[in-house]
Amino acid sequence: MRKVYMDNVAATPLWPEVREAMLPFLGEVFGNPQSLHAWGDGARDALEQAREQVAALIGGTAEEIIFTSSGTEANNMAVKGLARAKADQGKHIVISAIEHFSIMNSARTLQKEGFEVSMVPVDGFGVVSPDEVLKHVRNDTVLVSIMHANGEVGTIEPVAEIAGRLGRDGPVLHTDAVASSGNIPVDVRELGVHALSLAGNQFNGPRGGAALWVKRGVRMLPLMDGGIQEGGRRPGTEDVPAIVGLGKAAEMAATTLTARMQKLSALRHSLIDGVLGKVEHSILTGHPLQRLPGYASFCIKFIEGESILMLLNSHGIAAASGSACTSRALKASHVLLAMGVDHEAAQGSMLFTLGIDTNQEDVDYVVEKLPQVVDRLRQMSPLYSKFLKEQRG
Repeated sequence: MRKVYMDNVAATPLWPEVREAMLPFLGEVFGNPQSLHAWGDGARDALEQAREQVAALIGGTAEEIIFTSSGTEANNMAVKGLARAKADQGKHIVISAIEHFSIMNSARTLQKEGFEVSMVPVDGFGVVSPDEVLKHVRNDTVLVSIMHANGEVGTIEPVAEIAGRLGRDGPVLHTDAVASSGNIPVDVRELGVHALSLAGNQFNGPRGGAALWVKRGVRMLPLMDGGIQEGGRRPGTEDVPAIVGLGKAAEMAATTLTARMQKLSALRHSLIDGVLGKVEHSILTGHPLQRLPGYASFCIKFIEGESILMLLNSHGIAAASGSACTSRALKASHVLLAMGVDHEAAQGSMLFTLGIDTNQEDVDYVVEKLPQVVDRLRQMSPLYSKFLKEQRG
């Protein structure tokens, strides 16, 4: 049976070069970067090299990079740390209705501390309007957090335009770029943001290696109490192997970006055309053009996404229904509901995310097997039976 992996949103395979770069730090180079003896030198040098590599990927400087364990941690640090640092100036936060739960739940935590949170709606493609963001900004707004690209439908947001509209004297602007960094060009200076989150497992780096970029001069309070690591902003002994892997993956992502975008965009178009052409009552979700290169997301009516996933798995195909953080929740995606997709259709969400190993034969196999799976499930669906009866009159 053919094996086709199209769940790169959940985890990407390590580049071989990344694995090789990490291996010494799982063995002979085991020192603590904070140590002042020779055993710490190699680890400390590797840490700073990785900082340079990550900064180069997003157009920042090394001293602006804070290493974290995940994109979720980076988002928590940004929302809570940036807002709390400016609490004496105001207690109002603006986020979009389609943010990752690490943003939404961080904002809810701050509500318990007396902050107010305004949520910006999106259109049917999942696009956040700069005008809508401005409508929600007040004199006491201290933080705006709008994701750079959505990890469920792939829509790319107009973050640079939002930054321009907020202006130099506006609130601090953070963007969750976990889905986009390493997959499309990301430059913090061009975006005009004050903070940006990224994670290596989205561009063929290791799980456990992630970072938060914070513009020089922007104040942020740490989440944890502890030592002096990461300039005192993220205390705790550094995970050197994961950080080294993150740095190497960032370097690899930057050098291969154009070729990967071209390849994945072509395969994505082929997959979208194939699914929409062969699966009746399926709809494309997210913006048709303004989307990440490897993202093909759909709602398939009258059946549930979880059932589709299980049958696709029996054919050797890995995909997702919603984000990796919600796929086991058995609830309709808050992203799709915010986009105006009705609850029934949202239950049939499917997300195929293509990666460095995806080829045209993989796409053709999915386009062959998915209609068979859908037909089988619809034969057992009372919703589909009801729909057919209504069609017959």
